[in-house]
Amino acid sequence: MTTVLDRFRLDDKVAIVTGASSGLGVAFAKALAEAGADLVLAARRVERLEATRAIVAQAGRRAIAVAADMALPESALAVVEAAMKEFGHVDVLVNNAGKGTAVPATRETPEQFREVIDINLNGCYWMAQACGRVMRPGSAIINIASVAALASGGLPQAAYSASKAGLIGLTRDLAVQWTGRKGIRVTALAPGYFPSEMTEQFPDGYIDSQLPRVPAGRPGDPEELAAAVVFLASPAAGYITGTTLVVDGGLTA
Repeated sequence: MTTVLDRFRLDDKVAIVTGASSGLGVAFAKALAEAGADLVLAARRVERLEATRAIVAQAGRRAIAVAADMALPESALAVVEAAMKEFGHVDVLVNNAGKGTAVPATRETPEQFREVIDINLNGCYWMAQACGRVMRPGSAIINIASVAALASGGLPQAAYSASKAGLIGLTRDLAVQWTGRKGIRVTALAPGYFPSEMTEQFPDGYIDSQLPRVPAGRPGDPEELAAAVVFLASPAAGYITGTTLVVDGGLTA
């Protein structure tokens, strides 16, 4: 007999996590492994993936590490090819790799703007496209967007905000294209303030200055966001597609 908790299991599923070398990517990989999934860990800094792979092993699951630059379509193809060679299938994609900048709009160069779009938006599309070609019915893609797509945080983040808003639009379109025809659910997460490698680059005191806007009164815990990823990846979210789950302590309420 299947219980409600069984619906949150990912036993013998294979999940790809991009940007898995640090921060939230590590939390996502750990949570997915604890839910029963094997992992394909992708990042530019492949040497840092060994620590993530050890965490997955501690949870009793297998993992492979793949060097990848998400701005390059060929990297996406290589990640999926490695996954298929090692495991034979791909069931979950967590599009987590991203880059954040805070450059005044009048000073931002075309190269700076394009770099953010190439990683945060285009890279997610290349990964989704590559996975969509091999995923089976019942698979799930989770795009990590941001509340910056929905509301300003007061920093000059035109490229970052535009990329994350575009990712939410991409999520809707892919869900409409693939959920009925391929059985692939596509959703997005919009995190608020969570400690990560990206937030370490914020000005000193910035997050504390924003907490009065957060009804929960605190930053999020990475494990809280990782639990949301497991939910969206699992059969528990089997009737959820094309939408964005905001996990922000009420910031955008």
